[in-house]
Amino acid sequence: MERKRIWGWWFFDWASQPYATLLTTFIFPVYYAEMARAHYTAQGMSPEAAGAAAQTLWGYGLSIAGFIIAMLAPVLGAVADSSGRRLVWVWAFSAFYVLGAWGLWFLMPGQTHLHMIVFSFGLGLIGLEFATIFTNALLPGLASKEEIGRISGSGFAFGYLGGVIALFLMLALLAENAQTGRTIIGIGPILGLDPELREGTRAVGPFTAIWYLVFMIPFALWVREPRGSSRPVRLGSAMRDLWRLILSLRERRSLSAFLLSSMFSRDALNGLYAFGGIYAASVLGWPVILSGIFGIVAAVSATIICWLGGRADRRWGPKPVTIVCSLILILVCTIVIGMDRSQIMGFELAEGSRLPDALFFLCGALIGGAGGVLQAAGRTLVVFHTSPERATEVFGLYALSGKATTFLAPFLIALVTDISGNLRLGISPLIVMFLLSLILLSWVKARGEYEQ
Repeated sequence: MERKRIWGWWFFDWASQPYATLLTTFIFPVYYAEMARAHYTAQGMSPEAAGAAAQTLWGYGLSIAGFIIAMLAPVLGAVADSSGRRLVWVWAFSAFYVLGAWGLWFLMPGQTHLHMIVFSFGLGLIGLEFATIFTNALLPGLASKEEIGRISGSGFAFGYLGGVIALFLMLALLAENAQTGRTIIGIGPILGLDPELREGTRAVGPFTAIWYLVFMIPFALWVREPRGSSRPVRLGSAMRDLWRLILSLRERRSLSAFLLSSMFSRDALNGLYAFGGIYAASVLGWPVILSGIFGIVAAVSATIICWLGGRADRRWGPKPVTIVCSLILILVCTIVIGMDRSQIMGFELAEGSRLPDALFFLCGALIGGAGGVLQAAGRTLVVFHTSPERATEVFGLYALSGKATTFLAPFLIALVTDISGNLRLGISPLIVMFLLSLILLSWVKARGEYEQ
């Protein structure tokens, strides 16, 4: 039964990963950038200015969604812990996920309701993040602390595998090449979808929603609330408990440092995820199909790296693993900023060189792998700093630390891009955020701390 419960918990990662893989990183952002650039170009902007405007709107939209998540995450966590109920919240926010993902279908060529689309994406993202808080809070009750790192890492690996399969199906059966109207295997989009209206690519939203609904079935069947955990909801008591926890952070130096560290690292990582597709489309000129192939390579690499990362977490602990991953991501940001079609770090390239494409493929594998391991190790460190009874509350604070500045990375990227008019320079704030995360990590105890 316990093994089934773990597999059910893993299936949340499998079911929800396409939002990150298809909608946040590889398929939809590239299509959005294409449609938004065409919209702004039609208004008389230059191609470079149009690309910057597309990234700016996307960044401001994500920053608003991140602000909402940051404000509500710890409150919801406190309420869930006071009532002992977590699954009801998972299902409530799953509805946001499905509605938001489905709404992306309406980004049509020549009818670019860009603000509505950004709103829809933000709604789904809010649903994903809040549902994740409550599923993460179930982690401490799945196994002993010695095994938590392996389970967390394996969950991320399983999720990435689901993302790879979803991405392959999307590219093979639905996402059409804008010029030929054919998918990567040379057929028209299935189900009679019209390539002229880009219905194959637009189907990425409904596909993601349906995938989630189908693969949450094992979660629904195998994951249960602990017996006797249900209690009446007392908002006042929950808020008092939350306030006491926040005040206790003054004495809990390791937890405080970790929350601040993860605030910067996860925000920077989400910035890489959110803007990687726009970078590929605007700087390297990649079409949706090439971005999808890139996604498969990156996700396969990430699946393997996350599985290995879970083993590394069990052997050396989550803190050393987090440090290594942060250094890798700083290197990736440096490469991305210093590269375009004509040069790499100031070294001129021959016209038509494919070296930038190959290098960005490598960066994608590193972002997916290091990013997944970073998040899995973070879940382990949270478990080391809490008890099963207060897990949702602390995971709510963990979500707050990851979302308190979630608006900051997109905002800084949008602001720097807006001021400089240069999409590559817009990525530069992420390096500073990763560095701040590493500095704060020096105060985090490698094996965590326990409630007194």
